[in-house]
Order: sequence, then structure tokens, then C-alpha cells
Amino acid sequence: MVRDLHHYIGGARVDGTSGRFGDVYDPCRGEVQARVPLASADEVRGAIASAEKGQPEWAAMNPQRRGRILLKFVDLVNENMDELARLLASEHGKTFADAKGDLQRGLEVVEFSAGAAPHLLKGEFSDSVATGVDVHSLRKPLGVVAGISPFNFPAMIPLWQAGPALAAGNAFVCKPSERDPSVPLRLAELLTEAGLPDGVFNVVNGDKEAVDTLLEDPRVKAIGFVGSTPIAQYIYETAAKNGKRAQCFGGAKNHMVVLPDADLDMAADALIGAGYGSAGERCMAISVAVPVGEETADALVGKLRERIAGLRVGASLDKDVDFGPVVAASAKERIEGYIAAGAEEGAELVVDGRGHAVEGYEGGFWVGPTLFDRVTKDMSVYRDEIFGPVLSVVRAADYDEALRLCSEHEFGNGVAIFTRDGDAARDFASRVEVGMVGVNVPIPVPIAYYTFGGWKASGFGDLNQHGPDAFRFFTKTKTVTTRWPSGVRQGASFVMPAGS
Repeated sequence: MVRDLHHYIGGARVDGTSGRFGDVYDPCRGEVQARVPLASADEVRGAIASAEKGQPEWAAMNPQRRGRILLKFVDLVNENMDELARLLASEHGKTFADAKGDLQRGLEVVEFSAGAAPHLLKGEFSDSVATGVDVHSLRKPLGVVAGISPFNFPAMIPLWQAGPALAAGNAFVCKPSERDPSVPLRLAELLTEAGLPDGVFNVVNGDKEAVDTLLEDPRVKAIGFVGSTPIAQYIYETAAKNGKRAQCFGGAKNHMVVLPDADLDMAADALIGAGYGSAGERCMAISVAVPVGEETADALVGKLRERIAGLRVGASLDKDVDFGPVVAASAKERIEGYIAAGAEEGAELVVDGRGHAVEGYEGGFWVGPTLFDRVTKDMSVYRDEIFGPVLSVVRAADYDEALRLCSEHEFGNGVAIFTRDGDAARDFASRVEVGMVGVNVPIPVPIAYYTFGGWKASGFGDLNQHGPDAFRFFTKTKTVTTRWPSGVRQGASFVMPAGS
């Protein structure tokens, strides 16, 4: 039975009125399981108005009270974790365990935000900058802010965006992916149950019409986005034209350099998990392995081939599978197109994931693990973000060539190096032109109290997600200069004030 979804505005479920709907699929079966309303511009404006109405009450609470509500929300999510993880897995296709990880990494940012807000919202104070004059600063919320989140992390990214924004006293409008919107809607209900005032967190489902309305409405002061690079650049530029702050994160092509001295079993295990976990639908997935030297490359490819043979691809709620389907038929078609192109361009197709089938789920969007060897820089499987379970091996003659490969790619999101050589690791971490670096860590997603963000075509904006950067992004600074009369009149001054 196909169920109808809704928006969440003003602390309540709201039916869509635009007459337009999108299909939400079960990726394991390839069947429509729900219809999501696609908001009109007027519906989005209604959510913004609700946020604008609810924000002053929320901002007037002190940070500790806001934090208590957010921590109550964390408790409620944990109490409902299995329900949420099943819902997430059923719409996205990732495994039940991976869905729990999606939720948990989001909660870590909410926990950090609730605890850190009182400290990070503190201003500064200077005594006697001139005779009888003091200066202090205040950090104030922006008002209404919005987040546009991707299909691949339907819980984590909305929580990364909303956690700091709410802790800082803003109201939030969430525009989730129309492919898997149910978890953000359920999180909105749990926020209300935790005590969040009505209107402070709203969810509007939609497509480009909803996005453009958020970008153009002057009441929305800041936009967070995660998705593809072309859309990230469009949102960043459009937000700037409309006088908004924007932090926009795009595509990736993450490399993992394997030096000859590395533990190759450790490196192979890391590549299997980082390359094929979540069917490769992660912006931090490793999609390029860069072994240094032919001997290292031959040994690594052999170990990868052995491990791939044992991978289990199947239904998301089957506890014995390693990864599930990709999110949509169009995603499967695109990924298989890249596999065909790689073979045509001359890469060695070691393992071909096309034509994968799962008994009982013949209509699902299945792509098996795929491995290319002897890939070169000019091939599309190297240049482009495939966003699927496809791992390419690009052989490097030496360390310097490996470093150049990572640094010269147009994307600069994440990178890793596997080695026992501390000097090489330190040099690599210092010199590589990439925003997030792992040393013997394949997916270097920073913990909640550091910031997440890539360089070059992977990120647009000056401030990153979560950590202290998020509080800088979601607040504005007011500086107050104060003089109290001391009984001595100095008369009018026509000279520019100076600290001396």
C-alpha cells in the first residue's frame, strides 16, 4: 500500500496542497512505497512564517534551557532508534546497522551543540580601552535559517545543520531529499515531543521550486547545503546574490595512498569498507586507491579481489549483508554507465558489479562491488564522482606522484594515507591539497567538536559544518562600546576616535 507523506510546519503535520507529488521507492524491491508532497512557493513561505513566529521565544531562552531540550531530543531518538533506523534503511537502501550509524553521527553533533553553546556563544570584553570606556561583544542568532540535505544521509546531515543552528537560538527550515524524507519528518515530531516551541523546526518537502523559494525569501538569513558540486555552486551563488550566508558542500573523489611499507591487509580491509560501504553512496567514500610501486599494487589488487569475492550484497534489513541497493533506478543506470565507460576507455575490469541479482528482490536497484585496475587520470571513472560501489586503482611510481594525484584532482574533500612511516605521513598531511586527511584512517570524518568540510570543488563558503565553525556561521556579532559619565565634561570632539 502506497502511503501519503506530509510536511511538518508549526509543530504539526501538514498535508501538501500543491497537487504535485514525488515517488518514494523501496530500493530493495524497486517499488513505490510512498508519495511525498512537493511544496509550492506559498507552502514554503508558510513554513518560513512559522519559523519567524517561533524564533523569538526560542532565542529568549538561555543556552542551558535550549540545551536541555536538545538533550531530551537525543534521549527520544535513542529510545526510538530501531524504528528510525528501519525507516531510514527502507527508503535509502543502506543496512540497518549503517542506518543506526547515520543517526548516531547526527546525534553526536546535537550533543556537542547542546553542551558547547553556552561557551561558544560567549562574547569578549575589554576593560578601559580608553579613559572610562569599555568594549564588549555579543553573539546573536541570525533568526530563520535553512538546510537542504542529501538523500545519502537523511538523518546525519539535517542534524549536523540543525543542531548548532537551534542551539544558537535560530529557527530552522529543513528541506530534505524527496527520495527519503520520512526520517526528517519523524525527527521533527521528536523535537516537538522534547519541548521545542512550535515553528522552531519545520520540514518542507519539495524540489527546485522549494529550494529557490528558500534562496530568495529575505526572511531566511543563511542556507546550508550538501549535495553535488553543480548544485552546491548554484546555491552558493544564488544565496550570495540574495544577501544570505551559505555553506555548500559538493562532490568528492577521495584517494587512499598505500605506501610499500603499509600493512597491506589493514589497507585492503580499509578500502573494502570505505569503498563499498553504503554501496559507495557517501561523499567520504574512498573511490581511488593509489598503491605506490608495481609490487605494492599487484599485492593490493590481489587482496582486494579475494575480499570482494566474500562480500554479501542484499536486502537492507538482512543483518548478514555488507551493503544494500543503490537509492534509485537512475542511480543504478548511471553507475553501470560508468562501469561500461571505464572498460571502453581501457581500464582493467577486475570485478564487474553489473547484473547483480538478489533472490526474492529481483526488482531492486542492485549494483555489485566493482574493481578497476590500471586506471589513468584521463578516464571518466577517475575524473568523475560515480557515487556507487566502484573502486579504481591508479598505480603511482613513487610517493611524489601519489601526492600529486591527490592534490591535483578538482575535488578536495577527503584523502587517506596508509603507512608505517611517521615522517611520510606527516609530510603528506601537511602538503596534500585536501580538506580532511586520514593517516591509517580510511574515512577521516572529524568528530563533532572539529569541523567538517572539503576544499576546491568540494566546498563553497568560508565556514564548515559542525564544531566551532557552525556557531560562527549561525550567529552574528554585535559590538558594544560603553562610557559611563565620571562627572568630567570634555566637550564636543571632531576627531576620529583612536585607541591611543
